[in-house]
Formats: sequence, structure tokens, C-alpha cells
Amino acid sequence: MNGFWSVYRKELYSSFASPIFYAVAFTFLVICGYFFYSAMAYFNLISFQASQDPMMADQLNITEMVMRPFFLDISIVLLLMAPLLTMRLYAEERKSGTMELLFTYPITDRATLLAKFGAVLTILAVLLSGTLPSILLLYFLASPNWAAVFSGYLGVFLLGGSFLALGLFTSSVTQNQIIAAILSFGALLMFWIIGWLKSIVGPTAAQLVEYLAVTRHFESFAKGVLDSRDFVFYFVFILFFLFLTLRQVESYRWRG
Repeated sequence: MNGFWSVYRKELYSSFASPIFYAVAFTFLVICGYFFYSAMAYFNLISFQASQDPMMADQLNITEMVMRPFFLDISIVLLLMAPLLTMRLYAEERKSGTMELLFTYPITDRATLLAKFGAVLTILAVLLSGTLPSILLLYFLASPNWAAVFSGYLGVFLLGGSFLALGLFTSSVTQNQIIAAILSFGALLMFWIIGWLKSIVGPTAAQLVEYLAVTRHFESFAKGVLDSRDFVFYFVFILFFLFLTLRQVESYRWRG
């Protein structure tokens, strides 16, 4: 892992010095704040109605009515924001010619890849930490299930890591950042909606497309349920696209 920290610090510095990061962070936090406000407003409305109808009071569940929709909404925002975070990671290196310079340094391709991925994961963690004030506000207003909160954030982080791994791969196949972002969004959208095909394909194919749908594995986390099969899916998804990225980068070294 020679050179990991050097590349990691360089990527973090480049990201935080770029206006793209602040534009993405502002958009992400504003939209997430709106979704949280909407969920809380709906919960307050139902709570007010339940105060006049005891039977409705038994149906109030802040996890199902606020936390689960909130985490599902965050996942949708990440679908849009993740390509913007990863589009420059390799595309910019290739366009500026610094990719060839990297090959001359005593840094392995694997260390460079993991450093870039680690840096963008750190940025994801920073963005998610910006939503914590909403959870703290919920703590003062109600009694959230902290196990469900932890599960939801863990699921969002794994889902986001999967998005970033795919985005890293699309960034490695082109020199144009916009093309990288479009390819990433298109591929992520396919993994998002592929489960819709299960109603029009055969039983075997239906099981396959349902398993490949990233949203299916995230729903358990949003409900506060930790399933080892969902962990395995996300880890395999991340490792697969990191492997493809590494092979792609190594091919540039072979071709000079």
C-alpha cells in the first residue's frame, strides 16, 4: 500500500478545494432537509388527528413514518449526487496527463485506487454527518429507535459506497468528466429500476433481477433490520467495480 496516504490527502485536498463539492453538499443537504421536514410535518399532522381518535394513536410509529422515508429519500438524492463526486477522479487524471505521471511514481495502482475510493468515502461520510442535526432534533421532539437510526445510516453508507465504486469505474473509462457522470448515472439508474422487470420475466430471471436491484437490499436497513445477505451484496458490488477499475487502469499502463 505504498503511497496510499499521499494520494488520499491529495484527493481530499482537491475535493474540498473544488466548488463542485460545495455545490453538491449544499444541494444534498437542502434536499435532505426538505424531505425530513416533509416527513415530520406529515407525522405531526397524523399525531394531531390521533389525539382526537385513540384508535389512530396505536398506529403511530416514528420509525416507519419518519425515519424509514427519510433514509429512502436520502438514497434517491445519492443516486443523483454520487456521479458528481466521482466523475473527475480518473477522467481528470487522464485528460490532464497526470495519469502517466502517476505511473512513474513508486505507488501501486491498487494503492492509488483505494486512496481515491477512501477519499470519496470520507466525503460521503462528511455529507451524511450534515444530516445528523435532523436526527438530534428528532431526539428532542420524540423517542426514535436508535438501533433503526444506526441501521439506516449504515445502509445509506453501504449504498453510497456502491454508487461511488461504480462511479469510479465509469470515470476510469473516459477522459470527459461529463460523460463519466452520465454513464455513472445511467448505470446506477439501471441497477435502481432493474427489479421492475421481475413481473415480465420468467421465475429464474425474476429472482436474478430482484437480487441485482440495489433498492431491494437497502429496504431492510431502512426498516432497522440487519441481514447478512444485504451486507454480502454491497461488499461484492463494491469489490466487483473496484476490480474492474483496477483492470482498466492497469490496461493504460500496458498501453503506455
